[in-house]
Amino acid sequence: MFSKILIANRGEIAVRIIKTCRKMGIKTVLVYSDADAGSLACEMADETIHIGPSPAAQSYLIQDKIVDAVRQSGAEAVHPGFGFLSENPVFARRLEAEGITFIGPNPHAIEAMGDKITSKKFAAEAGVSTVPGHMGLIATTEEAVKIANEIGYPVMIKASAGGGGKGIRVAHSDADMAEGFAAVKAEALTAFGDDRVFLEKFIVNPRHIEIQVLGDKHGNIVSLFDRECSIQRRNQKVIEEAPSPLLD
Repeated sequence: MFSKILIANRGEIAVRIIKTCRKMGIKTVLVYSDADAGSLACEMADETIHIGPSPAAQSYLIQDKIVDAVRQSGAEAVHPGFGFLSENPVFARRLEAEGITFIGPNPHAIEAMGDKITSKKFAAEAGVSTVPGHMGLIATTEEAVKIANEIGYPVMIKASAGGGGKGIRVAHSDADMAEGFAAVKAEALTAFGDDRVFLEKFIVNPRHIEIQVLGDKHGNIVSLFDRECSIQRRNQKVIEEAPSPLLD
């Protein structure tokens, strides 16, 4: 078990991690920006290290600052919380190279699940049922229209690196596809720095059910059961209910 970990996050996320560490007898080091200098998390942590100005791009997202803070504090591991660097395989690999434990998925898992095209191919190879669609790269609007007709409308246009409801359009016709394909590529490039787009069949009136599974590096695997996530606004979940009241 670790004796000291560094938390590379803020707010409620950091508070929850600190509370758990206290129960487990683990010392905590919290990095913080100007915006979080007087936060509850800063008051609760055993040690704090200032890492820069309020914008996350100048503090929480700077890998050098996080690694320097680990060295300065003598922490053995980094807990990234969620958001920020938690799904960055480059950061996970860097910590690995530095001999620092990354509390989270291994870099391969982050890459496989962070990219929708890769994750769907990975799932299909494992025999998991997936929504029909085209998983290859689509270069032009003309090619997108051709593939959409093969799949059959309505079709969902999705950014491979997308998340948070961004980079998604539904096309009901060739005209929709011609307009939507270019729009999704542009939005994906702006939001994620990656304009790769794929197509899949749009399911009308679906239920969005998630089942969360956790596994550790010792071979232990648990299911946290199902969550009903169908109440959404602009493709973003508004509320999640567990377990789902709509499954028999």
